Amino acid sequence: MKDLEWYKKVKNYGRQLFMSIKWIVLAVLIGLLVGAFGSLFGLCMEYATKTRTKYDWFIFLLPVAGLFIVWIYRSFSIKKDMGTNLVIDTVHNSGGVPFRVAPLIFIATVLTHLVGGSAGREGAALQIGGSFGDKIGRTLKMDLMDRKILILCGMSAAFSALFGTPMAAAVFSMEVITVGVMYYAAFLPCVVASLVASHFASDIVGVSPESFQIGYVPELDMKMFGVVIAISVIGGGVSSLFCWILHKTSKEFNDRIKNPYIRIVVAGVCIIALTLIVGNRDYNGAGIDVIKRAFVGEIVPYAFLFKMLFTAITLGGGFKGGEIVPTLFVGATLGSAIGSALGVTPSLCAAIGMAVLFCGVTNCPLATLFISFELFSYKAVPYFLLAIAISYVLSGYSGLYGEQKIMYSKYKARYINRNVKDHG
Repeated sequence: MKDLEWYKKVKNYGRQLFMSIKWIVLAVLIGLLVGAFGSLFGLCMEYATKTRTKYDWFIFLLPVAGLFIVWIYRSFSIKKDMGTNLVIDTVHNSGGVPFRVAPLIFIATVLTHLVGGSAGREGAALQIGGSFGDKIGRTLKMDLMDRKILILCGMSAAFSALFGTPMAAAVFSMEVITVGVMYYAAFLPCVVASLVASHFASDIVGVSPESFQIGYVPELDMKMFGVVIAISVIGGGVSSLFCWILHKTSKEFNDRIKNPYIRIVVAGVCIIALTLIVGNRDYNGAGIDVIKRAFVGEIVPYAFLFKMLFTAITLGGGFKGGEIVPTLFVGATLGSAIGSALGVTPSLCAAIGMAVLFCGVTNCPLATLFISFELFSYKAVPYFLLAIAISYVLSGYSGLYGEQKIMYSKYKARYINRNVKDHG
């Protein structure tokens, strides 16, 4: 009997070892492929940003670029683009992410940034990664559940390659799908794919990961405790407001202007007009340079409002990109403004604001904590921990992604299984 038990244990361990090796090999493959494609995407984004900054007149090409974006999507039979929601829905259900999504979102996002649309890049990264993962799974004739894991792997790899935050990327793809219940079967492959893609992008291709310097971090005394609460409370409300504005603007554009070509031209003209009214290019593109200025307090206190408006019109009108970098912009400028008003170092407050907004719009507290570590270092851990906890609760059930499910209540130990909504 003892020999039989040992045989079963050895057999089970062998099966587990085989599965682990299988997922590591597949994750390395995805990490290399998505890391390469994501690195190319990152380099193209850098070139687009530098070119737009050099030639201010490129912004007047927004309507023309918009027409091309609509045309190319419709040419490939994508009339209703679900964006990142398509990837999330595929993991929840039994659909798929068409591989043509990867080149389309690549081209459209780079073009949007080239002409001055206000958008991020992580939306493209998640769609690129998801489409690669699904394509590899189908090519290898894997079953539906394994393909879902590969989709999560691809999302982690693309996010990691672009942002240089492998810890956050590995957790984010699992956490963002279903808040409260993570697909831990994807943990090993997501970690491996994320690390491989990050190494490929930074050490082989030379894509620079994002990082921000906080500087002096005081002890978390009663005064600073109050500052964190202030930023978190205000930021939690602003995150819900931002989600509402994004969804509402998109709905209004779609309801009032049925023709997608006219819709995107109107959005482009609106961005041009707003840019001329503002008198600078701070709210065009992703806005990383403005985020860095927020860390030294060199921003106007209402910058976060303009960024929300620019981003809502850009994405609602049909241009392509993501919402995360604009979210970080909103958080950094909001936090910096609050810090300056309270007489506290703006760099720390900008970092807290970024964490608060990221958690508020994604409903991903663990990924937010990891991305805070990787973007700002570990010096301000107590600040981030407190701010993220408050933001997660106060942001309610709003969120960027309508297909995201929240399995457990944020306020009671109760199973709710509901999709996020576009208001708090």
